[in-house]
Amino acid sequence: MRKHLASLLAGTLVSVVLLAPPAMAQSKPRARDLGVPFEGTPGPLNAITDVQSIEVGHSTIISGEGKLQVGVGPVRTGVTAILPRGKDPDSRVFAGWFALNGNGEMTGTTWVEESGLLQGPVMITNTHSVGVVRDAVVAWRVRKGKPDPEGYWWSLPVVAETWDGLLNDINGFHVKEKHAFEAIESAKSGPVTEGSVGGGTGMVCNEFKGGIGTASRRLDAKQGGYTVGVLVQCNYGLRRNLRLAGVPVGLEIPEDPAYGSATRPATAELGSIIIVVATDAPLLPHQLKRLARRASLGLARNGSISGNGSGDIFIAFSTANRDAAKTEGLVQLTMLPNDSIGPLFEATVQATEEAIINAMVAAETMTGADGHRAIALPHDRLRAVLKKYNRLVQ
Repeated sequence: MRKHLASLLAGTLVSVVLLAPPAMAQSKPRARDLGVPFEGTPGPLNAITDVQSIEVGHSTIISGEGKLQVGVGPVRTGVTAILPRGKDPDSRVFAGWFALNGNGEMTGTTWVEESGLLQGPVMITNTHSVGVVRDAVVAWRVRKGKPDPEGYWWSLPVVAETWDGLLNDINGFHVKEKHAFEAIESAKSGPVTEGSVGGGTGMVCNEFKGGIGTASRRLDAKQGGYTVGVLVQCNYGLRRNLRLAGVPVGLEIPEDPAYGSATRPATAELGSIIIVVATDAPLLPHQLKRLARRASLGLARNGSISGNGSGDIFIAFSTANRDAAKTEGLVQLTMLPNDSIGPLFEATVQATEEAIINAMVAAETMTGADGHRAIALPHDRLRAVLKKYNRLVQ
């Protein structure tokens, strides 16, 4: 086992590393590189950071192997941070959220619903680390920000989770305040590291290895030229339901599912997905809630049924209307008419679909607690299946 090391990997601060060096990490193929067909036009990075001012950072914790010892390991977990306006702790953006299935947690959403505003970052981690990450964000904002106009310090951070207990010592509580700080402080614009990093480190998706994925869509000038970016932490789904580009990939590649076996497959979803949708289009909170709902359709394209045990929770925000959070006087806002919002819905569906597949393509086979193993989606097999159904882009 390699010793602890701190290294910066394209916006990823890694506390304990079993990952490729930066050059290799950046050379990993994405879904499009493997010939998976997608609709729509991506932004330059095909990432949530194509929306100007957004920064993303990860803190990844990997240590130990073998038999689970609660409090010791093996550890396969972390934290991911999405900052709508960079590292300004007092920034606010219009936002809306939606739960397709509520077997999960996203803190702070009652105030998002009430106020229509998201203040500070969106954080994603494992199920049993929501509390420590939430408290860490409060501490970070107190250190970096300022009190409200009445002189009060208060914060209701948005922290979301999915469960990594198959591979990770989730009850060992290995995520600490410092890891949340690392994710925030390492956040930057530019390419986003995908796969088994940050909050996605120990996640499983459609019984393959899952994790963090991102994608974007840019509308043409006639539709406003706006950008929609999506970032997912995917940990949902059963192998038999997985579809890519309409192809039943899960049925074609049944070997080595993370839960159950090929002969006795799992029958109930044990995971979840968090989806963050960002745009520079001038949308108001009720419109952003509508945008968040459309992430459901991108999820469905990949075969999800949003099962009873799945926490499928989405948040959408807009970086437009920079004066939205003014506390005095009249605020002049710009709003896209509802009749013009259709292309943004389409972009959200398309980017969500691709972000999920990017997460699975980037993830690498991982063995964790008690020798449990989640295999990577095999790239060669995926190409062969797409070719069989005449869906491979050469």
